[in-house]
Amino acid sequence: MGVQLSHRDYRAALDFLFARTTGQWKLGLERVEGFLDALGNPHGRLRTLHVAGTNGKGSVCASLEAVLRARGLKVAKYTSPHLVDFRERFLIDGVPVAEEAIVGFLDQWTPTVERLGATFFEATTAMAFQLFADAEVDVAVIETGLGGRLDATNVLTPMVAGVTGIAIDHVEWLGTTREAIAPEKAGIYKPGVPAVVGEWDEGIRRLLATEAARRGATPVRIVAEEGHATDVTVSGRGTSFRWMRGGRGLPVTTGLPGRHQASNAMVALTMIDALPPDLRVEAGAAAKALEGLTLPGRFSRHGAWIFDVAHNPDGAGVTAETLRAVAPAGPVVALVAVLGDKDWRGILSALSGAVDRFILTDAPTAPSSRAWVASEALEYATSRGWTAELISDFDAALAAAPSRGATVLVTGSFHTVGDAMARLQVSPTNG
Repeated sequence: MGVQLSHRDYRAALDFLFARTTGQWKLGLERVEGFLDALGNPHGRLRTLHVAGTNGKGSVCASLEAVLRARGLKVAKYTSPHLVDFRERFLIDGVPVAEEAIVGFLDQWTPTVERLGATFFEATTAMAFQLFADAEVDVAVIETGLGGRLDATNVLTPMVAGVTGIAIDHVEWLGTTREAIAPEKAGIYKPGVPAVVGEWDEGIRRLLATEAARRGATPVRIVAEEGHATDVTVSGRGTSFRWMRGGRGLPVTTGLPGRHQASNAMVALTMIDALPPDLRVEAGAAAKALEGLTLPGRFSRHGAWIFDVAHNPDGAGVTAETLRAVAPAGPVVALVAVLGDKDWRGILSALSGAVDRFILTDAPTAPSSRAWVASEALEYATSRGWTAELISDFDAALAAAPSRGATVLVTGSFHTVGDAMARLQVSPTNG
């Protein structure tokens, strides 16, 4: 056993971990492999699906989870970051793992984390694999954190690996073009493992497919070349379409609103179809399982509030498109705080045609080293002729927003959405 925690409670355990892991990303697998080896390599006892991509991977993971749970399997899901509570990262059959399990793990293993110099994400990834193995789940759906090739989750040999769409993000780590980023995401493809390519741009998807083949993945399945969506309809209740493949159309409805959710659903359904025979789900049953799907922070609606974690221009663009399709009561006010190392100009520009007013603010949990200069954003917005105001205090901004319009969109980062949900007492796991 390791040293005992001075305060044996959940918050103290998390503080202990946060203080003893490096706050920066460090790409590479050697530290997480060392930690997993100390744990007895619990990931080797898991049957997994592995998902990477810039936008859409959270929706694909939620879709996979829904289909596999509907089949009666015990399903774990590991995603990041969390919105309100750290335990959102570790779900088993939709329920966060117990606080006691996290406290016990950290009590025993934080000294090993310190010795190895593991990052926060490396430590939480290893923890996820251990908790899921201990729970003897049937399947674990695993989302990458950053990139793919050198991401801590990439110690896995999954049953299926899927990459969603590629956009410009994390340029300091992954590259400044989609062509440079794609091979990093494709790093999750493994020899002998089915690879699903979810990108719709022809050039990028061919690049991903070529990289998958080079890595020995088989078969390589390109969603856009197997079929397409027709009759896409978006409403407040979700997205319906017909998935045309081989001359036949499968009606699909996902509870997630947005035209892009048709693409995400097709990626998830293709990954399900690529599973080993003992886990495969018939296409109609798989589609049925998506009807009641919800995902916190992905255009999730709670009364007059809409929460969306779009944190790059591509994500903000689909948020704007979904706003126009759903047409909530107006005026629509966008309460926005973006991390300073993101393309906040692109995000505001993408949203500008779909909202009536901006309230610019600062998210309390955003790291000070990554905070944006909201006054610069205000100057930019007003120079473009948009109606905007700056309310730096987050609580004051939240209080003011409903008086500025009939619908309030909270967006810009996971921090922004999570901080708002916490203050408005909207639970990411209980609704």
